[in-house]
Amino acid sequence: MPGFEIFGAEEKQQVLEVLESGVLFRYEFAAQRKEVWKVLEFERAFAAYTGASHAQAVTSGTAALKVALVALGVGAGDEVITQGFTFVATWEAILDCGAVPVFTEVDLTFNMDPADLEKKITPKTKAIIPVHMMGAQARIEEIKAIADRHNIPVIEDTAQAAGGRLHGRHLGSLGAIGTFSFDAVKTMTTGEGGMCITSDPVLWQRMSEYQDHGHDHVPNPGGRGGEGRPFIGFNYRMMEIQGAIGLAQLAKLDGIVAAQKNNKAFFREAVSVLPGVNFREILDADGDSATFLTFMLPDKEKTTAVNQVLRDQGVGAVRWSENGWHYYPNWEHLLEGKTYCHGGWPFSAHGKRRVVYDPQGLPASATIIERALTYQVPIFLPEEQKTKIAAALKKAAQA
Repeated sequence: MPGFEIFGAEEKQQVLEVLESGVLFRYEFAAQRKEVWKVLEFERAFAAYTGASHAQAVTSGTAALKVALVALGVGAGDEVITQGFTFVATWEAILDCGAVPVFTEVDLTFNMDPADLEKKITPKTKAIIPVHMMGAQARIEEIKAIADRHNIPVIEDTAQAAGGRLHGRHLGSLGAIGTFSFDAVKTMTTGEGGMCITSDPVLWQRMSEYQDHGHDHVPNPGGRGGEGRPFIGFNYRMMEIQGAIGLAQLAKLDGIVAAQKNNKAFFREAVSVLPGVNFREILDADGDSATFLTFMLPDKEKTTAVNQVLRDQGVGAVRWSENGWHYYPNWEHLLEGKTYCHGGWPFSAHGKRRVVYDPQGLPASATIIERALTYQVPIFLPEEQKTKIAAALKKAAQA
């Protein structure tokens, strides 16, 4: 990862076709665009790739989450359950709907713990968002079974797992809606951009309308602006250049995953020299998108010592316990209730109560994450870099 490692002639050709028409806008301008509809083509190709009936392109993975939540009717005072190890966008989208994020523990998959999920469901729970973190599967089948018993829809946050599968099914296609990110560092990228997929035509219609100011997109003789608007929407439209890049990247996605799997096998073998090492639980190795290799050491102290050696050798791993983007105890702007308007929004439900988050509120997750180290897996991994990494890990094994 990421897909920009293999930008080439294919992406350039797709973009040139847009520039030759001069139309960057997602809709209309039929006479000028010479039948070039890159975002529409990208949507159809992505839906076919994932096995979904419909896909809706948007401006980012964050926007995809917001559009999905709105399509499901999530609003002020609702609760949405997600996990405490995810990118901040997952819960930012929840807050931006006026809803309250509720966080679960993660288990050794580094994704949502279904047992803790069951404990967090209340009558106010309006949606559940498991996240397929670091390219590998959450226990989505168990999560979906729990959600179905409670009649709660599931949004799969698949931002980091494009190309991933579980038992042959594409991640993102098992819930009511799956959301994806194509930002600059994702497995496939459009620079910025995102996608929602669903096999529910009603949800797709809502998403299609909401991301374009509520327009219903029914053809009308008066041109744009003459459509009906069933509800107030917003602007999360993807532009044609992004769709063009997405088409080229999607065609390469399976090859990207295959290259990452090969390089991940190297990392796993190299890391195996560390005494007491254990690896993240992968539910379906064949379906792993292989964007990360995550391993755990016996305790926090050993993890710190090993990574210090690796850093000294210039090949330090990601320490999620130190990361402010992805790990619950480090989200000080959430934990401290920082807001941008008076009255505590969005931490107050109808102005009557304030949500307070405990930094130590997910102890089971802490015991896992404080022992974890992660290597991002590139598409290209030169032999000299492999030699450097392997030598550093052998040195760290003596720490």
